[in-house]
Amino acid sequence: MAYFSGTVQSQVLQMKTGLNVITPVDILKDDRKYPVVYLLHGLSDNCYDWNENTQLTLLANTYGIAFIIPEVQRSFYTDMAYGLKYFTYVADELPQIAQRLFPISGRREDSYVMGLSMGGYGALKCVFLRPDRFAGCGAFSAACSLKACVQMADESQEKELKAAFGINLEHLEENELTTLAMQCISQGFQPDIFMTCGTDDFIYQMSVDFAAFLDKIGMPYEFQKWPGVHEWYLWNKSLHLACAHFFTKQQDDYCNIQ
Repeated sequence: MAYFSGTVQSQVLQMKTGLNVITPVDILKDDRKYPVVYLLHGLSDNCYDWNENTQLTLLANTYGIAFIIPEVQRSFYTDMAYGLKYFTYVADELPQIAQRLFPISGRREDSYVMGLSMGGYGALKCVFLRPDRFAGCGAFSAACSLKACVQMADESQEKELKAAFGINLEHLEENELTTLAMQCISQGFQPDIFMTCGTDDFIYQMSVDFAAFLDKIGMPYEFQKWPGVHEWYLWNKSLHLACAHFFTKQQDDYCNIQ
């Protein structure tokens, strides 16, 4: 595999920002454009944690996919009320940067977004607001309810949420996943959604409630759950399951090419 770690200049953020990329071992072997997963970190993580705690290299080589892992701080993948435009960076600018630097596909059917916790929220947000760009998402232990996040936030976390969604949280409702899912389905899109969560996770009920909401509006999804907490063991397993869910056919094609 090829592992790239460094910074890119973002015009949207108006600064350099960290980026990690994991590719299949033979990515320079031919002229093909590889499927891609934009992989989003959680609230207390950064762009290095996925590579340090999961088997990305194995998955990249097994399925013939590239992983693009951005840095977004504690922004909730949002164009912040008092801060930077991290949603626009991840959903719009980053795919353009990645496609210019690496031989990855820009086709919707080859583009997916996955994430854990805050990143699970970000992945769902990306696929609901840009369903023409991303075919599906993997949301692991996702923060599916911003209102619930506010209720459980301490004083410091409440300040961060106000920086993202407004001093009076006036932008909270428009960024709720329930709102965004309704917008997506009203546009005629039904992206492929794969969710996981540990049944002992402190935010497990968020996933249960959101799955029930998707049932209510008729949006198809798969939700897998098993005993576990908010932990990397579960997220590594979730990543394996999500890659199998999305890329089994691509894996067969990739093996045939090799």
